[in-house]
Amino acid sequence: MIGESPEQFWELAQKTRPDLPGEIPEAWAFGATPEHADDLLALVLSGTKTGTASALWDIEADGDSVPEVGELSIILDGRGRPRALIETTAIDIVAFSAVTAEHAHAEGEGDRTLAAWRDIHERFWSEHGRRGFSPEMPVVCERFRVLFGTACDAPDGESGDCSRGKSA
Repeated sequence: MIGESPEQFWELAQKTRPDLPGEIPEAWAFGATPEHADDLLALVLSGTKTGTASALWDIEADGDSVPEVGELSIILDGRGRPRALIETTAIDIVAFSAVTAEHAHAEGEGDRTLAAWRDIHERFWSEHGRRGFSPEMPVVCERFRVLFGTACDAPDGESGDCSRGKSA
């Protein structure tokens, strides 16, 4: 069974992928609510979501650093359980208004168009961003690949298959 902690998940990932480094990566969840985290995680695990976007303003306000190519992250579900290990493959920092249709498609949300991406993200940053929204706000566009993951324990409480890993 997949461990409930990032440390247990990391141990299993290292057994499955012996090429992984010794140090456990940061663990975090997509979105601003548990439901949003689960929805976005499902897109990651299905292979639909291969990109994400963060407001540079929020990264700076939190005292975090911009992700770097090659950086690993453990992705949590809406209940804080580790479910995927991703590796950052590309970073591009652009104004919101300059995000490309290709990046919008990689994020996998809505109908995957740039218009939908803009609507979804303007709403998200207006509601949850530390400095709100601006068409010229800097956005960190990140591309990633899944190195290991599981769809264990469906949100409705029915147990899933925790034994399978997904390599990409």
